[in-house]
Amino acid sequence: MRNLQKVLIVILIGTLVSCGSEQSSITGWNFNDSRNGGFEKTPFMEQETGPNLVLIEGGTFTMGRVVDDVQYEWNATPKRVTVSSFYMDETEITNFNWLEYLHWLNRIFALDYPEVIKKALPDTLVWRRKLSYNEPYVDYYLRHPSYREYPVVGINWLQCNDFCQWRTDRTNEYILIREGVLEHYVTQIAEDNFNTDAYYAGQYESGKKIEGLVDLNPNGSGYRRVKMTDGIMLPKYRLPTEAEWEYAAYGLIGNSLGERVIERRTWPWNGHQVRNAEEKHIGEMMANFKRGRGDNMGLAGKLNDNADITAPVYQYWPNDYGLYNMAGNVSEWVMDVYRPLTFEDAQDFNPFRGNVFKTQLRDEEGYLAEKDSLGRMQYRDVTEEENQDRWNYKKSDNINFDDGDFDSHASDSHWNDYSGEGEETPESAFVYDYAKNTLINDNVRVYKGGSWRDRAYWMNPGTRRYLDEKQRTAYIGFRCAMDRVGSPKGLGQ
Repeated sequence: MRNLQKVLIVILIGTLVSCGSEQSSITGWNFNDSRNGGFEKTPFMEQETGPNLVLIEGGTFTMGRVVDDVQYEWNATPKRVTVSSFYMDETEITNFNWLEYLHWLNRIFALDYPEVIKKALPDTLVWRRKLSYNEPYVDYYLRHPSYREYPVVGINWLQCNDFCQWRTDRTNEYILIREGVLEHYVTQIAEDNFNTDAYYAGQYESGKKIEGLVDLNPNGSGYRRVKMTDGIMLPKYRLPTEAEWEYAAYGLIGNSLGERVIERRTWPWNGHQVRNAEEKHIGEMMANFKRGRGDNMGLAGKLNDNADITAPVYQYWPNDYGLYNMAGNVSEWVMDVYRPLTFEDAQDFNPFRGNVFKTQLRDEEGYLAEKDSLGRMQYRDVTEEENQDRWNYKKSDNINFDDGDFDSHASDSHWNDYSGEGEETPESAFVYDYAKNTLINDNVRVYKGGSWRDRAYWMNPGTRRYLDEKQRTAYIGFRCAMDRVGSPKGLGQ
């Protein structure tokens, strides 16, 4: 039975019958009873699994370098951490997925905001090299049906985040249509498009099939929109954190006995080899990578990985979580801002660097600001004045925390003449002065895993590299993740 049907049944029962209703364990008042104020307790089993997602049961693991540091970068010191359960795409996002995204943007924004479509276009010129003939990929890779199931490339970190936001809204819009709350509203245009946050905030009224759910609040209007407390819509799609991606890639759920990991993995599979050891597929490559100089796919008649560039997203064997191509094919963007010492500085529970805490924009009277021109709710950074009584954080932007901020470099000589009280921080004070002292700054993001053009070393999940969030390549793609709310194992276990 679908979630909304369960909600409607409870509301109907609460409206007609008060005797025998479930009661509060702390006050004794009936739930779902309009005569008692209408506080609702809707039935809920567990979070629905979104399309293409796989539940990644969380746990503890050793994050960081577990193989020789051949690059001598010392940026992945091993550290034992715990990752909460989450959802992750079983495959990389494909060219066809991105074409669906572009089609929707063109249908909604082409007339009034053509720059939105231009902003979302992958850079197909990433395939070009000065001394290489790659024009067929420039012309055909994104749009030709032969490459439909190949991972999308030529997209930067910012574009990936925009895609995640779009996917959140389209998935939740579909759920509300499926549950009979919204109708198929295909004539939406410009800012008149479904947005999850705007719907929750009461700023989306188009495409309603029914007035809403019956409101048991005696002071209400008789109907209400779906709320987060109903558990019908899904949390937001997003990029995985570096810790989540690395944890999911190892797939240790299939490599443990009781509470013991029985074999430390170098790759997302057991053993130290990159070929399949099973008799049925013995000798076949487990992933798409570059075996050696000038060897992208092997010898004619016996292609070692059957892929000169990328490969279809279901080409190779999944790991024990059911995730495909967590080694090889394309490297993948993750959420984190890059710092060499992140593993030393970050928390051991859900480690992540990149937090910029925000809140919804409100007017002087405290009401939520109107949607922007694209139909999205507006957000702003949290101020220090708002956090005066907090102990867990003060500033909104925590990217530099303990690595580049004033506190972490107060003893350096160039701070001697800086009091830090009411003065503007001098430019020379920043350690991460891009292109002067380093190629690292607050806009440089981590990408994980090996790609079709990399040697096997980079397929180890503990390796990490970085690139500016606006840069695009022919070898970096991505997959989406989603928070898991409730039981870490699923089904209420």
